[in-house]
Amino acid sequence: MTTTSTRLLALLALLTTRPSWTGPELADRTGVGVRTVRNDVARLRALGYPVESTTGRTGSYRLGAGGSLPPLLLDDDEAVAVAVGLRAAAGVAGVDRSSASALRKLEQVMPDRLRRELTALHDSTVEGPRTTASTDPEPEVGADVLRVVSAAVRDRRCLRLDDGVDPASTELAPTPPLTVEPYRVVRWQQRWYLVAVEVADGSWRPLRLDRVRLRPPHGARFVPRTLPAQPGVHAADDYAAFVVRQVASSGWAVHARIEVAAPADEVIARINPAVGAVEALDDERSILVTGADSLEMIAVFVGLLDLDFRVLEPPALAEHVRTLAARYARATR
Repeated sequence: MTTTSTRLLALLALLTTRPSWTGPELADRTGVGVRTVRNDVARLRALGYPVESTTGRTGSYRLGAGGSLPPLLLDDDEAVAVAVGLRAAAGVAGVDRSSASALRKLEQVMPDRLRRELTALHDSTVEGPRTTASTDPEPEVGADVLRVVSAAVRDRRCLRLDDGVDPASTELAPTPPLTVEPYRVVRWQQRWYLVAVEVADGSWRPLRLDRVRLRPPHGARFVPRTLPAQPGVHAADDYAAFVVRQVASSGWAVHARIEVAAPADEVIARINPAVGAVEALDDERSILVTGADSLEMIAVFVGLLDLDFRVLEPPALAEHVRTLAARYARATR
C-alpha cells in the first residue's frame, strides 16, 4: 500500500497533466477509493494547493491558478537522466545557454540529497574530445551506476567491481572482484569510462562502465594519487586525454597504423593529441596509430584529416578504403 505522502505527490502530478479529473478517474489512477481521494484533496488544500472541485454527477477536480508541482516529482534515476541530458545539450550551439539555465533551476528545487548526488556527478565527470561520432549502438549505463560511482569519486572511497562482464548476464564473475580507487568519470564517444587505480598492482585503467558490475559493500577511503604524465599532454590531471590515449592504443575493437604524408606536427595540429599516437618518420611523413569500434569510423576519421595517407594495417581497412575510393570515383562520373 502506498503512503499518504506518495499518494499526494501522485495526485498532484495527475492534476497538472490535464484540465480536470473525475473522482472515480483519480481513484482508479492512484489505486484507492473515491473517499480516500476526497480526503487527499482536502490534505492538498491544507498544504496550500488550490484544488477546485465541482459536485454532482459530472463533478470533477482541477488544479486552480497558482498551483504548481512541489520540489521534486522525480525519483533518483529520473533526476540523473534529466541532468545528464541537460548537460549534454549544454554543448549544443543554440540551446547551450537554455540547457545550462534549466539545469541550474532544476538543481535549485531538488531535495538536498538529490542535489548532492547531481553535484557529485557533475564534479566527477569530464567530457572527452568531440571527434567523429560513432555509428555503433550506444551501450547502456544505469543511472544507479553513475550515482554510486560519482559518489565514490567525491568521497574518495574504493569500489569493488567485476570488469569485462556481459551486460546481458545477471551472473557474478567467478573470479574475485577488483578493488579500485575511482578518480574521474569520462564521457567520450557515446561511452562512459571510469578512470581508476587497481589497488592490487597500482595500475591506472580506464574501465567501461557498461562492462562493470558493482559489488557492495564498497571500500574504505583512500589517499588520492597523481595521474602519471602523458606524452604530448600538458595538464597533469587530464583524465579525458588518458582515457582516449589508452583506448586508442588498446581499447578499440579495431586498431590501425596509417602513414600520413605530412610531418608529425601538422598531423597533431589536425587532431586532438589524445585521439592516437603520432610518430615521426622523417620531415615529410608520420605514422598515426589510432582505432575505433569499426573500420568505417576509422576511414571517416582519416578522411577528415584532408591529407594523403596510406593504410599500413589492418588489411581489412585497406580493402575498405579501396571500396570507398571506387564508390567515390563512380559518384563523379
